[in-house]
Amino acid sequence: MSLRILYDEHSGALSYLLADEAAHEAALVDPRSGDRPVLMALLDEAGLRLRWVLRTHEHDGHDDQPPGELDRLLRLGAPVVQGAWCEGARNVADGERLPLGAGFVQVLHTPGHTAHCQSYLWQDRVFCGDLLTVDACPWQPGPAQPPAQWDSVQRIFTLPDETLLYAGHARRARVVSTVLEQRRWNPHFAGLTRDGFFARMGSMVVQR
Repeated sequence: MSLRILYDEHSGALSYLLADEAAHEAALVDPRSGDRPVLMALLDEAGLRLRWVLRTHEHDGHDDQPPGELDRLLRLGAPVVQGAWCEGARNVADGERLPLGAGFVQVLHTPGHTAHCQSYLWQDRVFCGDLLTVDACPWQPGPAQPPAQWDSVQRIFTLPDETLLYAGHARRARVVSTVLEQRRWNPHFAGLTRDGFFARMGSMVVQR
């Protein structure tokens, strides 16, 4: 089993390549269609067959996003899984397990950053998009649904302390942390009550 990370300097966006080399299968988390040549080269070099394209969230149609992103991702040749319904994409149930090599990737519905965000549990790692970074995404610099975001974070915080958490965007911040670290020191959630979190999110909106 292996993991590769791709980082976009301009947007801070992170993409991940998950691989089971023994089974020659892979999944991509939050790939950008503009990286297609690099992604295909990585897959070909390792002799991997792409099983899944997994999107924690999407901003298709945003003014700063190129049109047709989903169509271009579908050309990678694997089902595109995302929470938001869109023709061509695949919606899956909360808790559903997607086969990958000898194991699986489990889908966790974690709305909040956008209404249909999802996280993906693979072994001891969760790829949770912008669930915990809150203000790092340039296209959604705050929760679309603060109550849902709070509940989704509390769900992630019930996982074992040593579970690794991978972000969707990073700016001058670490890409990976743990449940224990985020539960204790996350600047947006640690030590806050539900109402305290809502108040903090409200102040972020006022300051913009």
